[in-house]
Amino acid sequence: MQNEFLNGLGQPIGFPLPDWRPAKQPPRSPMAGRLCRLEPLDPARHGAALIAALAEDKEGRLWTYLPSGPFQDADGYRTWLSARAADADRVTYAIVDKAAGAALGAASYLRIDPAAGSIEVGSITYSPRLQRTAAATEAMYLMMRQVFEGLGYRRYEWKCNALNAASRRAAERLGFTYEGLFRQAAVVKGRNRDTAWFSIIDSEWPALKRAFERWLDPENFDAAGGQRQPLGALIAAARAAG
Repeated sequence: MQNEFLNGLGQPIGFPLPDWRPAKQPPRSPMAGRLCRLEPLDPARHGAALIAALAEDKEGRLWTYLPSGPFQDADGYRTWLSARAADADRVTYAIVDKAAGAALGAASYLRIDPAAGSIEVGSITYSPRLQRTAAATEAMYLMMRQVFEGLGYRRYEWKCNALNAASRRAAERLGFTYEGLFRQAAVVKGRNRDTAWFSIIDSEWPALKRAFERWLDPENFDAAGGQRQPLGALIAAARAAG
């Protein structure tokens, strides 16, 4: 990798950040979009709707690559939700679909490192009714926008089981760049996990924002709700435009 910055010894060093200030901790406050609202997870408020929505995944496909679940009963779901809400090292949001009027999924900020300006989105649990909807994409956009515009982070991470093809496709569709494979990174449910790493950095955000906003515009959807232009194509065009 080329580097134009050298110290007095002629050694390459990182580019300077004279105005850098540590990022902010994510607030436990809601974020609202046109299609969904992200609310800090409250098991008392969101639990019944989330349990019902996630239970629609009758085969348990949602949980194959996650360290938790599937759950045998509602009590198992409640215990899981309570643990997520109480975890001081993450900020978890319930994703409330405005059309449904109920929480249909959840997602968290993890590995929150304000000093480094790095934060991860993870523990994404989308019920069957939320998967592959415009609201699902809008939720990811809202979390991304808050990270870069509201909180001042430099790096936004996505990690997943390397065998989770759906998660890898989702990361790429949302504009994340694949960075590499961490071999034998964890043991999950008694099995090896290789972890695929993806990221977005702050300099990439302006182009991604333009693409997301064009994709989410109501004019991008026909009367049946089908997209006129795919997000991937809009991201490619925005990046090419600079």
